[in-house]
Amino acid sequence: MDADGLSKSSLRPTVKRSLERALAGRPLDRDEIIELLQSHGPEVEALRAAADEVRRRSVGDAVHLRGVIEFSNYCRRNCLYCGLRAGNGDLERYRIDPDEIVDIAGRAGKLGYRTIVLQSGEDVTYDADTLVWVVRRIKGDLDAAVTIAVGDRPRDEYKAWREAGADRYLLKHETADPELFSRLRPGTALAERVEHLRWLKELGYQVGSGNMIGLPGQTIASIADDLLLLRELDVEMAGIGPFIPNDQTPLADRPGGSLDQTLITLATARLVLPFAHLPATTATGSIDPRGRQKALSFGANVIMPNVTPGRYRQDYRIYPNKICLTEEPENCRPCVEAIITSLGRTVGRDYGHSPKAGFGPGRVEPTA
Repeated sequence: MDADGLSKSSLRPTVKRSLERALAGRPLDRDEIIELLQSHGPEVEALRAAADEVRRRSVGDAVHLRGVIEFSNYCRRNCLYCGLRAGNGDLERYRIDPDEIVDIAGRAGKLGYRTIVLQSGEDVTYDADTLVWVVRRIKGDLDAAVTIAVGDRPRDEYKAWREAGADRYLLKHETADPELFSRLRPGTALAERVEHLRWLKELGYQVGSGNMIGLPGQTIASIADDLLLLRELDVEMAGIGPFIPNDQTPLADRPGGSLDQTLITLATARLVLPFAHLPATTATGSIDPRGRQKALSFGANVIMPNVTPGRYRQDYRIYPNKICLTEEPENCRPCVEAIITSLGRTVGRDYGHSPKAGFGPGRVEPTA
């Protein structure tokens, strides 16, 4: 939808003005973001169309695939929303040997994945040197980018992994409300997480962060603050998905986040962060059979298929009823490609680096 199309539509004046500003490439302020996050009725379709247009202009029609290896479900944290929390005694724990991690990455590379995501709970058993070895092996064996997602670590460890060749780091802030953050993540503070995200930017990573929708105690205003924080941090990727209650956590009886609000937030994020990669998260597909397809039409341009062998998948239980738990990576790849092509989009064949200036294959800057 362009500005002319908006002029013929019946929207609230504030929403129409905000969409016109976004389509013209002008930054939205907090009040405008809040208005868009409260879109309803025909406004949702206008927001979707605007986000899809900005997505097409800014990052194109390609959908980039990131192969995720969930290599450990141990975690030292006790986040109230997460099934990997240290206090969950009902979870069967596992750790994948570094050699097997490299082997899994090699199989993912043969399936055509140009990004490998190394993801775990906050498991410090995998120390800095271990992950340096893994990153170097993957970068040496494969023509692929590497993303790390292992939570809060000291700055020197981030630096070591960057110098080993890691391209990206994913560290979701979850919520920009400091009080809610500390309540849901006992013993941690939002300011510390933001400091870590700034370190990662300083070290030259392409940085991913993001937030959940529907957290207990969350407001529309705090979601707006999430998007403003992502813009302030100038992230290269923003993962936005619904909160899904887990029966093995203290939030088991709380309602989950809605797909509708998640999609509205995702579309608004595309207008606020036109050049960021936005994934159609596995969580959206877990609460709606067409969740990922819908997310792709609301501004998303990334899918992150699980390439972890099936024998481990069921125990990486961040939330229940996760899709594709019984499938092997070889079966997931054609399914995901079919989702993308059914929407008239193409599968990205390159690394899927940030389109922002300065990011490219093999780039490793001197670090402070």
